[in-house]
Amino acid sequence: MPLIIEFLVRLLQLYNILILVRVLMSWFVQNPYNNKLYIWLIRATEPVLGPIRRIMPRMGLDFSPVVAMLLIQIIARLLISTV
Repeated sequence: MPLIIEFLVRLLQLYNILILVRVLMSWFVQNPYNNKLYIWLIRATEPVLGPIRRIMPRMGLDFSPVVAMLLIQIIARLLISTV
């Protein structure tokens, strides 16, 4: 696999992990404004999750992380298959 594609796939995998950590922390962080890591995760992931959240209908639960992670997986697999 060419180096640039491998690098991009690894970045996408890392971004998926960031989204997962944000979701898990949202269950346990009592006051998100006092947690610098959580604020950083919001800033890092919101550019992807925000537009997805605006497109999806409101269903009571926020499924935008699931949709984002699936889309990122699809993009990573497309990159791998181009090799």
